[in-house]
Amino acid sequence: MNAPIAYMHETSPAAGVAVPVAPGVEWLCMPLPFALNHINLWLLADGEGFAAVDTGFALDPIKEAWKSALAGRRLTRSIVTHCHPDHLGLAAWLEQETGAPLWISQGEYLAAHMIVEQIGSYSIHAMVDFFRQHGLDQTRIDGLIDRGNGYKRGVPVIPSTYQRLFDNQSLKIGEHEWRTIVGFGHAPEHMSLYCEELDVLISGDMLLPRISTNISVMASNPHGDSLGLFLASIDGFRALPEDTLVLPSHGRPFRGLHARVDALHAHHAERCEVLLDACRGKANSAADLIGVLFGRELPDPHQNMFAMGEAIAHLNYLEHAEKIKRIEENGFTRYIS
Repeated sequence: MNAPIAYMHETSPAAGVAVPVAPGVEWLCMPLPFALNHINLWLLADGEGFAAVDTGFALDPIKEAWKSALAGRRLTRSIVTHCHPDHLGLAAWLEQETGAPLWISQGEYLAAHMIVEQIGSYSIHAMVDFFRQHGLDQTRIDGLIDRGNGYKRGVPVIPSTYQRLFDNQSLKIGEHEWRTIVGFGHAPEHMSLYCEELDVLISGDMLLPRISTNISVMASNPHGDSLGLFLASIDGFRALPEDTLVLPSHGRPFRGLHARVDALHAHHAERCEVLLDACRGKANSAADLIGVLFGRELPDPHQNMFAMGEAIAHLNYLEHAEKIKRIEENGFTRYIS
């Protein structure tokens, strides 16, 4: 039996306060304007300065917290795990303020540009058409339209150049070697970092201790098996030692990596069974099943966007496993088991 999750800290640090968590590794916790109200960023000793892992959402209070954290320190580079606004949002600002260039995978860099510029199936228009096909009602669609391009508010500017990261790439950061680990399902090419010498995994959003990472299907890849890709990706973490120190993007640092992978598999398997039960003998749209999947209806457009993407991801996963059948009629998609 795998060792249970154990937290290394009782509380998170205040905004702008760097807390050591391993030799040459410091923890920053920054606020977010959502129900998920914080993100963890990391500073890695890098010669005479520090490399940042992720940058935070583009808000003035986070800029001020960065200034406090970097007082008297030099930032050498910003390594961004993936393109979501809480991770990429201040990369351009940090580059302008400190000269630190952006390091990121190509898939994440290009996806960010597609979303910011609302290109093709990465647009709000494409998203609402996709969700309408999956049964979302006009009231909630109007909420998404009124919300507009929330991504651009979090990532107002993207650096014009970047250093491309590849899977299984070795990065020399200060005195330590870090290996990149690409994961799928949550983002196009999410990049986690592992240091064997320190036995530390910066997991980004691929492995969180208390909540399940959002796994969504988007309009650009409507039949994609995002959940299958995610589960296969986190299985790759089983190759790391069980007592690896995991530094997640949300929640506190923890040990018990293998147990958390097991728990996430069990969680998604249970949610899939709930969906199968709801679809036995009755065709449902993804929108019909939001309350079934999450146990409640969700209160705002931001959460509804993620909920729709996640419901479709679970239903596509079941369809790929041939446990459920897709029915497409009159421009609408439903599922029946």
